[in-house]
Amino acid sequence: MAIKHNNSSKFERSTINLKQSLVHTLVIIGITSLSACGGSGDDETVKPEEKVYPAYTDIKASGGDTTTFDASESGHGFSTPAPNLNAEELSLHLDGDLSFETAFTTAPNSAHPDLDGLGPVFNNADCNSCHQRDGRNSTPQVPNGQTRVKLGSDAGIFLRISLAADEPCTQGSIANDYCAPIPVPDFGGQLFHRGVLQARDDWQQNPFIGQADVYLSYETKVINYNDGASVTLKKPVFEVENPYDAPGETKSSSNVTSNLLQDNVLMGLRNGMPVFGLGLLEAIPEADIVANVDENDANKDGISGRANYVFDAVKAQAGDDYPVSLGRFGWKANTPSVRVQSLGALRGDIGITNPLFPEESIAGTALHNAYLSRTGFVDTGSGVDGEPEADAAFSDSVVFYVETLAVPARRNIDDPNVREGARLFTQLNCTGCHTPSFVTKAEGSIGGVSMSDSHKRQTIYPFSDMLLHDMGDELADGRPDFLASGNEWRTRPLWGIGLTQTVNPQAGFLHDGRAATIEEAILWHGGEAEKSQQGFMALTADERAQVIDFLMSL
Repeated sequence: MAIKHNNSSKFERSTINLKQSLVHTLVIIGITSLSACGGSGDDETVKPEEKVYPAYTDIKASGGDTTTFDASESGHGFSTPAPNLNAEELSLHLDGDLSFETAFTTAPNSAHPDLDGLGPVFNNADCNSCHQRDGRNSTPQVPNGQTRVKLGSDAGIFLRISLAADEPCTQGSIANDYCAPIPVPDFGGQLFHRGVLQARDDWQQNPFIGQADVYLSYETKVINYNDGASVTLKKPVFEVENPYDAPGETKSSSNVTSNLLQDNVLMGLRNGMPVFGLGLLEAIPEADIVANVDENDANKDGISGRANYVFDAVKAQAGDDYPVSLGRFGWKANTPSVRVQSLGALRGDIGITNPLFPEESIAGTALHNAYLSRTGFVDTGSGVDGEPEADAAFSDSVVFYVETLAVPARRNIDDPNVREGARLFTQLNCTGCHTPSFVTKAEGSIGGVSMSDSHKRQTIYPFSDMLLHDMGDELADGRPDFLASGNEWRTRPLWGIGLTQTVNPQAGFLHDGRAATIEEAILWHGGEAEKSQQGFMALTADERAQVIDFLMSL
């Protein structure tokens, strides 16, 4: 029996050993699994991935030493002088503040000759109307019960106009006017919807109308998120009617004769921009901007920033043989400096000639010639002293004012949602165009004038690469501007964007004011920004809100 027992238990012992081995293996697997799930084994614990926040998350002073920390929550958050100005500079800045808000009158004004020269056609009578409280203008609203609204004295939006070129201009020269937009015959490059009392031959039937009437209406579409949320977007549609060279005519007239209403005339709406921090943007070294150019998308990220090179009136006045500079300002980077931008608007938007632009913008047109002949007014662009309507002191003060407005400080930088939004902003590659920071140059000039010490060696956070990007067909106006195509726009600086509607509750976003909110502006992004826009739409509702919270902190 004993031998039989031993022989039969050999198989049983093997079975028992196999079972023990399996149990041991399962115990080991169980312990390992528990450790991976945060069990008691200290050496086996896997810690949650630590989130990495971009360096700009904790930055509060967006404008370096020019940042203001005192007025950012008020309606005048964009209107504070840079705190690092010296006494002489502050005095010039305050003089410029008065000049910026000066409302001009029709010539002649014998009581106040320093204020006359308005028009004779124009868009607004003062700088502040297009840049309300130094921010954006109010978006025109269509009154209840109406289908469209006519642009009037309260509109800070206008139309750029030009003729379509036979072929794209890719290299500027004297022969092709450096690729500048082609003026519309007898109208120019900007449509002026307002006029002084006798601006037109038909002034008794059309008092205070400029070159033509402009009407705005809106088309809408709904964008749906995957989580069921939706946003209604509106797109402005403009109609131009009643041009001075064919009163009463419209595009749908049976026989269109006006130069303005021809099929080869291109038009694009332009919204007034904030004017703070401009001197800092001009003080960014050109090489640092150009370093971000990626015209052929060499890094294959879908983003192809391009530089615009534009006619520079300052260089031309100085006798430069090739008066072209890097474009930095304007919606299509179509102006090279704060001086050209500011004094060009003084002459263009208001009709006030100045030392840089001493000739009326409509000089030589049938409208201007008829106005001078009919009225006998001495309004050729010169004052009673034979000089431009705005003198050098006035012009310099306006330029210096917008160069030296403080950049508002960021807010709520410790808010967890703001911090998460900053991380998502980078994750979505929004920084592919909205470059967070630059350092301004240590020496040199801006706009042909020695730069203020307040602008030197400042680390700034404008969130813009200052370059052109194709933003897709939905945002395109189809109108080239120097080297910029009809689809391209300069990356808007985002600093201060969160205070936009604190400064002006009726302000809109994008080049034509179509976006009533920052979220709407994001949803309009296409072209090179489409991947980022689609990434934003794929976020959860909480994550989308965090991105907006970050932008509102800027």
